[in-house]
Amino acid sequence: MISYRVAPFLLLIISACVPQSAPLDSAGDVSQAEVVQPVRAPLPAATAAPTAPVPARAAVFTFAGELTQGGWIRGEAPAGAVRVTMDGVPVSLDGQGRFFAAFDRDAGPSATLDAVLADGRTVRSPLAVASRDWNIERINVARRPSGASEAFLRVRRPELSAIGAARSRVTDATGWQQDFIWPVKGRISGRFGSQRIYRGEPGSYHTGIDITSGTSGTPYVAPADGVVVLAVDDFSLEGKLLILDHGNGLNSAFLHSSRLYVTEGETVRQGQHIGDIGSSGRATGPHLHWGLKWNHARLDPLLFTGPMG
Repeated sequence: MISYRVAPFLLLIISACVPQSAPLDSAGDVSQAEVVQPVRAPLPAATAAPTAPVPARAAVFTFAGELTQGGWIRGEAPAGAVRVTMDGVPVSLDGQGRFFAAFDRDAGPSATLDAVLADGRTVRSPLAVASRDWNIERINVARRPSGASEAFLRVRRPELSAIGAARSRVTDATGWQQDFIWPVKGRISGRFGSQRIYRGEPGSYHTGIDITSGTSGTPYVAPADGVVVLAVDDFSLEGKLLILDHGNGLNSAFLHSSRLYVTEGETVRQGQHIGDIGSSGRATGPHLHWGLKWNHARLDPLLFTGPMG
């Protein structure tokens, strides 16, 4: 497998720090802010050993990644941060103040990172999120009624409940810190975000990326370290479904497998063989559907791996 690194990282340093005597508004926000222009530099690596010296953190947010719909950022909170949110949603910090956050396929043009410091000050960093031109196909026919039968819903509801519970599990996985690799090489037969619009009525967009090798049984591997939070054989739509938690709210789902090689609760490493491509569930042919989510945001796997090469 080829590991694609986003390098050089675009390191954005945006400061909303002011002297401690700066006035705060009623919400605890700083009333004065300074924005520092982006610079290019590698993101510092995490310190694995607990006894290793930890570099001093900056007084501002530092991060790198893909500031676009379906994209992600990874970085460090300002020194002294005790709580971080993005648009009001809590963002987890590890012991070194590192964080991961991401932007939904339909994210708006801006987002805001806020850090509350131990001394009560607030650091606020506005982000500009680039829009994307999705592959939209306009069909001049009416959309077919999509109402599901009650018999199907009786089967589907507990499946959706199990998927939701798995995605909400919190583990100690640290794969979110890694540069992701492709789980398998092959032809991309379906791209993230593509959508059909039927006489003005939008259908559901494609929530992941489809990769086909042409045959069933082709092995695929873990794109990053993780903990298996769901491994099932016979869901109505997904077939054999595997979900890996990568930590900090980030998880991968692999659909339509012909065989799974890991079980729930197991820790897996990047590059480990975890399943084989298949056409189980509702699939028209053998392929791997790989979907990524951060909390409730759906993400583009291509922005984690780069071109397949």
